[in-house]
Amino acid sequence: MNETGRPRFAPRWLELRERADAAARAPELLHPLLEWVAAQPPPVGPPGSPRDLVIRDLGCGTGSMGRWLAVRLPGPQHWVLHDHDPLLLDHAGARMPVTAADGTPVDARTERGDLATLTADDLAGTSLVTASALLDLLTRDEVESLAEACVGAGCPALLALSVAGRVELTPSDPLDTEIADAFNDHQRRTDQGRGLLGPDAIAAAVAAFERRGATVLVRPSAWRLGSAESALTAEWLRGWVGAAHAQRPELAPEAVAYLRRRLEECAAGELTVAVHHTDLLALPGPSSRSAG
Repeated sequence: MNETGRPRFAPRWLELRERADAAARAPELLHPLLEWVAAQPPPVGPPGSPRDLVIRDLGCGTGSMGRWLAVRLPGPQHWVLHDHDPLLLDHAGARMPVTAADGTPVDARTERGDLATLTADDLAGTSLVTASALLDLLTRDEVESLAEACVGAGCPALLALSVAGRVELTPSDPLDTEIADAFNDHQRRTDQGRGLLGPDAIAAAVAAFERRGATVLVRPSAWRLGSAESALTAEWLRGWVGAAHAQRPELAPEAVAYLRRRLEECAAGELTVAVHHTDLLALPGPSSRSAG
């Protein structure tokens, strides 16, 4: 934890999951996003002057979203990387791409702070708000505030890899469902006085954006983990079962034996896991564009 009450993630974990995150994200959401951006009126400035996309990455971590997205969007682009952890900001800022999909420049700056305090005024002039693996760590009020800020500023939001509350392990085990239910309850826990949404975050975000007139698209973005991802699978298992055990201490010693079995299967290349996530794209409607 840190002074904001939000969890602190180790760079090793974020780097371990980066390849699985990149494979899982829903690239089909980029087409409607680019169509929306192209349809916006040009900024005031000299004729023919380039229009920088200003992209704010909330809770950027080590910057994996920027590394995935910047090279898939045309430029020029200016990224603002937000996080409360200065160590993660250093990682993110140092590893951003320098060219966009069309070869135009990409630059980035870091900004430390709590995303929950962002307002529509803070987002003025922003072309896109993005985040990865963030929504499920927010409260309902924070999701409402995020939607209010984005729609109020007239900027789209691309929010990737929110936990969906479903996992599939092959081969199955009699304890799978109980562990999954306990983990989901842990995701919805009250943390530092904050009631987190966990797997309810996507439904809350869809409702929050649509209530403000945005068009919302959602697509699945599951991790598909096999033997090639055994290091990530093992680390995920430890965290998944550990959170379930913390939520329901009465699961011990069954949870300990379950984790041992699953890690043995993982090490032997006998375990595959699907961890379901959801990507969300919210596009402001006409009323919000005119208001921004």
